[in-house]
Amino acid sequence: MSFKWLEWGQKLQAIAQNGLTFSENPYDIERFQQVRRIAADMMATYSNAEASYVVDLFDKEKGYATPKIDVRAAVFRDDKLLLVKEKEDGCWTLPGGWADIGDSPSEAVVREVYEESGYQTKAVKLLAVYDRSNPRHGHPPSQYYVYKLFFQCELIGGTATESFETEGAEFFGEHEIPQLSLTRVVPIQIARVFEHYRHPNYPTDFD
Repeated sequence: MSFKWLEWGQKLQAIAQNGLTFSENPYDIERFQQVRRIAADMMATYSNAEASYVVDLFDKEKGYATPKIDVRAAVFRDDKLLLVKEKEDGCWTLPGGWADIGDSPSEAVVREVYEESGYQTKAVKLLAVYDRSNPRHGHPPSQYYVYKLFFQCELIGGTATESFETEGAEFFGEHEIPQLSLTRVVPIQIARVFEHYRHPNYPTDFD
């Protein structure tokens, strides 16, 4: 299925956001607001979301438009990979989430692992930097343009716990992977994480 409409909507939103950030002429500001509305209408039409909801999301984005950063952790124990179960959809994913302002990428992923699983870790290698919108990954469409950073993290302590967002944390073998939360991680990324685990000299993946 083609999501060209999503690509166009994201680009229109970025143009509008950048224009609203740097424009001082009231007529230009009005034009960029119209472009933002067109982008919101486009995304709402094809995603079955309310246009007002999309506009509200866009309005919260300030400054020069750049990709959002999602960090994910690959934590192994006895050749098995740590996954957490999301309360939102009941499916499983690598622990992680949005990187926060003030955290380095490695600090962000270590924090996310602890908050979502209860395990204490240390980031030891950047495995991949993926463009979420790249069709080869197979993520469902999103209104955001996202770079996903995958880190291998060494397990150093802790025990499995639930969190506000998760209701389980377990280790799974490569052929035991449960249903995945596809907005967060997809099967080819899980497979690639295991490849990196078996071949620690692999360079970092990108794109």
